[in-house]
Amino acid sequence: MTSEDAREKPVCVICMEENKQCTCVVADGSFKVKSNSSFSHSVINMIGMLIGLGQLSTPYALENGGWISVFLLVGFGIACAYSSHIIGKCLRQNSKSNDYQDIGHHAFGKTGRVIAATFIYLEIFLSLVSYTISLNDNLAVVFSGAKGIRLSWLPIMSTTQLLTVVAVLIALPSLWLRDLSSISFLSFGGIIMSVLIFTMVGCTAIFGAVKANHTIPPLNLHNIPAVSGLYIFGFTGHIVFPNIYKSMKDPSRFTAVSITSFAIVTTLYTAMAFMGAKFFGPNVDSQITLSMPPHILFTKIALWATVLTPMTKYALEFAPFAMKLEHSLPESMSSQMRLLIRGCLGSSLLILVLALALSIPYFEHVLGLTGSLLSIGICVVLPSIFYMKICRKEMTKMTFVLNGGVTAVGIVLAVVGTISSSRSLITTIGENH
Repeated sequence: MTSEDAREKPVCVICMEENKQCTCVVADGSFKVKSNSSFSHSVINMIGMLIGLGQLSTPYALENGGWISVFLLVGFGIACAYSSHIIGKCLRQNSKSNDYQDIGHHAFGKTGRVIAATFIYLEIFLSLVSYTISLNDNLAVVFSGAKGIRLSWLPIMSTTQLLTVVAVLIALPSLWLRDLSSISFLSFGGIIMSVLIFTMVGCTAIFGAVKANHTIPPLNLHNIPAVSGLYIFGFTGHIVFPNIYKSMKDPSRFTAVSITSFAIVTTLYTAMAFMGAKFFGPNVDSQITLSMPPHILFTKIALWATVLTPMTKYALEFAPFAMKLEHSLPESMSSQMRLLIRGCLGSSLLILVLALALSIPYFEHVLGLTGSLLSIGICVVLPSIFYMKICRKEMTKMTFVLNGGVTAVGIVLAVVGTISSSRSLITTIGENH
């Protein structure tokens, strides 16, 4: 659908973005969707949205939570795969539901839409902050020779911070792109970077740079609230799952896509968690790449892969907000003006993210707070609540109890995790300012 078509006809709310995986045609005066995404392409898209910062922090989370906490990691993987499945069931109940907010609206009207949108946009914002903190931390190691150098013409900013600003500015133009098909390599690129990091961590042990001789404690119960936020953040991606569902050639296989994707990601996270904790023990950093021996080739490759990961995520994380923004603009507005508004707002948002990341560079606390405050709600609590409301008449008593239990456990973990992460963040800010 071209921009000229969009000005002459009603906006197709299903094709939220220019995307070759989902094309729209007009039949009987209304839009019909012709979806072309295969099973494998859908799996790649889902894994691409899930994988990222989560794997960097799993060794730290396992070391601090104890090896028994791996059951919490796997449990989150299972719960999130299930919530993805019920998102598909909610979409089948109403063909007009095209995104996460629509599901909330179907369940609870305008209130449901507002709640869903609030969680989504806050999570996008804090996720971008976490990615930028990671970018800054890893750039500091990549250019360790420049660390601590102050520029006479810019005394308020270190060289590392300046490098982070430059990196973000390089990624900035990606926020102006509309065609998700033309930037789909970003999703695939994110997967490649994550697999590369995993491989490089393994190679440090295979080639003798480190030894897996550390003992992981069984359980540190007092750390579980904070650890839960780090674990669940690695499974965030539900806000784009409706788009993946709608773009599938055969939506009946969406559950299989979800199970396959979450099984792969959970396995990768679990393996990374045990590798990192065994290799580095109590000294493991909140980002595994910062714990690796600094002068070997494998570390340099892993660090660069970690630096590139945020730069592949900015456009993808911003996309849901950008889609809604464009379709909220007047239909009479030209495509050039839509692009200008989208790009300027996205650029302003990213600059705000950059400023906050440089001001509060405490990766594990921001990531844990994001996971507990927002990700548990988006990935576990809200899907179950929406499902119980939309599909109540079709649900068995056992299914209803199951979803009620999932909701209750999710709320408890969200509350205790948010309190724990908030306290840690406030304490750390106080100690460093």
